[in-house]
Amino acid sequence: MTRGRWFAWLAHAYTALGLVGAAVIFGLLVEGTDRGFRLAFAAMVATTLVDATDGWIARRARVADVLPGFDGRRLDDLIDFLTYTCLPLALLWRAGLFPGAAAAWLLAPLLASAYGFCQANAKTDDHYFLGFPSYWNIVAFYVYVLRMPGTPALALVLALAGLTFVPARYLYSTAPGRLNRLTNVLSVPWAASLLAILWLWGGAPRWLVLASLAFPAYYLAASWVVTVRRWRGGGT
Repeated sequence: MTRGRWFAWLAHAYTALGLVGAAVIFGLLVEGTDRGFRLAFAAMVATTLVDATDGWIARRARVADVLPGFDGRRLDDLIDFLTYTCLPLALLWRAGLFPGAAAAWLLAPLLASAYGFCQANAKTDDHYFLGFPSYWNIVAFYVYVLRMPGTPALALVLALAGLTFVPARYLYSTAPGRLNRLTNVLSVPWAASLLAILWLWGGAPRWLVLASLAFPAYYLAASWVVTVRRWRGGGT
């Protein structure tokens, strides 16, 4: 086997670390304790880091050219559906945040996310996500940490699930672009705040959790501004 093929397979193996993370998260959800949920969120952070960097490694390894018979994007989508959708929603259910019949509503974001992942233009040619990009790991984190009451939490989940079907553009921060570079810069202190919350956990001050919401708010606002400008300009 040539050096290039070894490098390409190693790039795919790095992507597959997300499956290892998914298995860890699943085991922690089975545990069903506050400690388990804390570690599950930490594992979600780790899998997100892998997802944010594996594309760059794959491009450096030229995986599409060297290993044309193995589709790394399918592997990546499979892992993303597990770690961004299925497992975070399972955590909300396992933690009892949607008790009784309300838990059935978690099928709405699950089905909406499946619809989004199966769209041919889920990632547009101009490097945006089309429709809410299934960041259910982030939603689950804040719903759990803030201990949101059932009704507001359900309203939030259903609203975001509905946005999956609205053809709005959402920033795809690993793609080129000045706004994406700004987003990546702003994501650094946000990631640091999440790690601090995970480290302090029950002792994390509420102001820190609320302050950390500034980045998700920026992401949504910036994405909607881009969308409105395109709509006004006659774009789709």
